[in-house]
Amino acid sequence: MTTRRVFLAAGIAALSIASGFALAQTPIQELKIMAPAGPGGGWDGAARSIQQVLTETRAVRSVQVNNVTGAGGTIGLAQFINNAKGDPSQLMVNGITMVGAILTNKSPVSLEQVTPLARLTGDPLVIVVPADSPYKTVKDFVAAIKVDVARVTWAGGSAGGADHILAALVTKVAGADAGKVNYVAFSGGGEALAAMLGGRVTAGVSGYGEFEGQIKAGKLRALAISSGKRLEGADVPTLKELGYDVEVVNWRAVMAAPGITPDQKAQLTRLFDGLVASSEWKALLKARGWDDYYLAGEPFAAFLKEEQVRVGDILRTIGLVK
Repeated sequence: MTTRRVFLAAGIAALSIASGFALAQTPIQELKIMAPAGPGGGWDGAARSIQQVLTETRAVRSVQVNNVTGAGGTIGLAQFINNAKGDPSQLMVNGITMVGAILTNKSPVSLEQVTPLARLTGDPLVIVVPADSPYKTVKDFVAAIKVDVARVTWAGGSAGGADHILAALVTKVAGADAGKVNYVAFSGGGEALAAMLGGRVTAGVSGYGEFEGQIKAGKLRALAISSGKRLEGADVPTLKELGYDVEVVNWRAVMAAPGITPDQKAQLTRLFDGLVASSEWKALLKARGWDDYYLAGEPFAAFLKEEQVRVGDILRTIGLVK
């Protein structure tokens, strides 16, 4: 009996180690993660990826994801601020898109009202057109923008977000008025994809991972990506190598509720330290084509302040914010 107990205990310990990071390492039992956009988009994908890994590794007993759409995530942000105060079990996914949307929507709420937790991923954006589009290259596409900026319609995420910023910067390097970019904002990546496949827009912008399936299936043509270097496993040129001085990274992060204690913030930070170190998370990043962009604690808070200034300057330069 004693021997059996020893083997049983050893087996449990081995299972705990194999799982990446064990439940006993954190007192957090339940999490509710808000994705402040519709299903099928980048924030929804990030929230459900966190849910998947925390569940698979048994780091948290229960993880729920809920979607709140509208106004570049600022409707969800307002709801999160009002309803989650002091509750360490509630988290919200956000990113560069929300930074811009707060400015373009003149939101009455701000990121100063929540608790910065960690930046998780960096997602290169891709410019795509339907497979039957007359635009075979970025050069063709840019030439069309220069001729008539209004005729070229873009589908992407919320106004003022990373997708919109990229569309405006490409319009600017084409020699057209970036303030006149014909951009159609959708609440989720699924809606933008449907608009493209339905021929209702000229082109689309989103994270490469969101369009990868349709690109590989031959339904969409990838013209260029927005990162500084090519994406591993994807035969798509960067805008920079094609001679266009444009680079945009769509980073995504997780925020904790306002009013949590320093100890609660430290517990959540340890949870995400474990998440990003797990083999499950690393495999998921590779599968989705996301870069590991992890930055937590005070360094992330400092980055967030700098990013708000940088994005604000870009939006004012291209006329999206007065």
